[in-house]
Amino acid sequence: MLSFDASFFQDLSRGVWRSDVVAVLLVVFLVRLFLKSRSRIRSTQLHGPKSNNVLFGVLPQVSPGSGGMDNYFKKAIEDYGTVFNLPSGFGRQDLVVCDAKAISHILSRDTFTYYRPAFARVLTDILFGKGIFSLENDGHRRLRKALTPAFSNAAIRSYIETFNDNSSKMKAAWDSIIDAAAGGSVTIEVQQWMNNLALENLGRTGFSHHFGTLEGKRPELIDAFDSFQSPGNMGFASKMVFLLSTNFPVLLNLPTKHTKMMRRVRYAMKGIADDVLEKAKAELETNAAGEKITDKSIVGLLIKAESTSGNLSMTSEEVLAQMNSLFFAGYETTSTTLTWALIELCRNPQVQEKLRQEVNTKLQGADPTWEEITLGLPYLDAVTQETLRVHGPVHSIRREAFEDDVLPLSKPVQTASGTSTSEIIVAKGQGIHIPTTCMNTSEDLWGPDANQYKPERWLGELSPGAQAIQGHHHVLSFGEGQRFCLGRHFALANFKSALVNLVRHYSFELPNGKDTIIGKHFGAINRPKVEGEKGPRVPLLIRRVD
Repeated sequence: MLSFDASFFQDLSRGVWRSDVVAVLLVVFLVRLFLKSRSRIRSTQLHGPKSNNVLFGVLPQVSPGSGGMDNYFKKAIEDYGTVFNLPSGFGRQDLVVCDAKAISHILSRDTFTYYRPAFARVLTDILFGKGIFSLENDGHRRLRKALTPAFSNAAIRSYIETFNDNSSKMKAAWDSIIDAAAGGSVTIEVQQWMNNLALENLGRTGFSHHFGTLEGKRPELIDAFDSFQSPGNMGFASKMVFLLSTNFPVLLNLPTKHTKMMRRVRYAMKGIADDVLEKAKAELETNAAGEKITDKSIVGLLIKAESTSGNLSMTSEEVLAQMNSLFFAGYETTSTTLTWALIELCRNPQVQEKLRQEVNTKLQGADPTWEEITLGLPYLDAVTQETLRVHGPVHSIRREAFEDDVLPLSKPVQTASGTSTSEIIVAKGQGIHIPTTCMNTSEDLWGPDANQYKPERWLGELSPGAQAIQGHHHVLSFGEGQRFCLGRHFALANFKSALVNLVRHYSFELPNGKDTIIGKHFGAINRPKVEGEKGPRVPLLIRRVD
């Protein structure tokens, strides 16, 4: 594998040794073309879109933050079927897979036969450090096993009281805003409040840390996350390096504006994680909050892993990397999904009212318990699953074959030579794209109303096509297989408790009624925004109903 030290990139950034740089890149280019030509010989050749762009193929259209990835894949599936080739630059032919049987096969072999692409692992290393998002095989299993107790049902059951307490704090703040306004209603920007609630829930339950976001404080962690830009918002040089890094991950070591920004975000998160960790250690030493911290909390497990030897031990760097990763995952994904849920309740007032009636009838004014949000509120569960199906925070799963493999298909596809096949040969090094949004909203799998927001579909039996998907409740928003989202039960409990406490106290409307246009703000996670607003802002008209 090619590697370059830091001085190479410093010289490159100053324009030194340009002829040598060009020569090296030319050699790499030729080697890459040779390897890819061998890969094409071994892999099954399929139909797919064409591209005259030798450097990037169609990557600009399907990269995160491009704004058109979902629509591009949907159109390509209509044109070429559920499995097709995708030109990805430098002679590379990736594979797009929208076949449920093939996807289950790929994700069941995650971290063994299929890895996250090298460029994605480098990106997560830059942003978080070497952690659960970037390690494969035994390293991934070790970190996952060490953290699993923090996300068990027993642990999450103990978090519900804190979730309800934080919702009460947000209610007190909102009531004060409403009381100060004339007319009994007020416009509140809900996206930031959902961010605040998600971060406070994660901080108190996972790290025994009070960020104070529901009392008006703005920790540096939020500024760090908000400074992260998607590829679509990069400058020209950063965008070029990002796209080229798909084939040449080493280029991510170049000091572009974007990679510098990512390192600043990491160092900001590291400073906060250091502070949280040291406070937790001090509390354990003084026994000020020892029982709370050690009772299967994330920070307690990390401290234990750092201080012990054996299969589940972690280095200090790994501990900080896990904290950075979990801060990011727990902050962005839950808050974004909650905001989408409120938008859909505004678009579908009958759904909002039906959910409110169920909550009021079942709870009778009491706070929700673990048992109630898990099994006792079927329409709440339907709204939750439908929001995850239509507005999952992750739009695509990328993998790369670590060895040659054969994909079984649920139905035959036509090869480039015109023959029909029920299995696809995948060559070592071939890239895989799994468009999760397309799978979650496929009319072939979910029926003709697949693109409609319809919680009622979850109250009966799902179509056979949908049941063929092996993910959580037959959607791929939490992934599947070895890398199935570790914190999914935490996220679901967080989401459901928040939504229950919101709808039983308030009604929600879009600022311009159903005609309000909702766009997307492209960042680390694509967040909703009301068109015309600067940034990911979602102001909603809110009234008290309790």
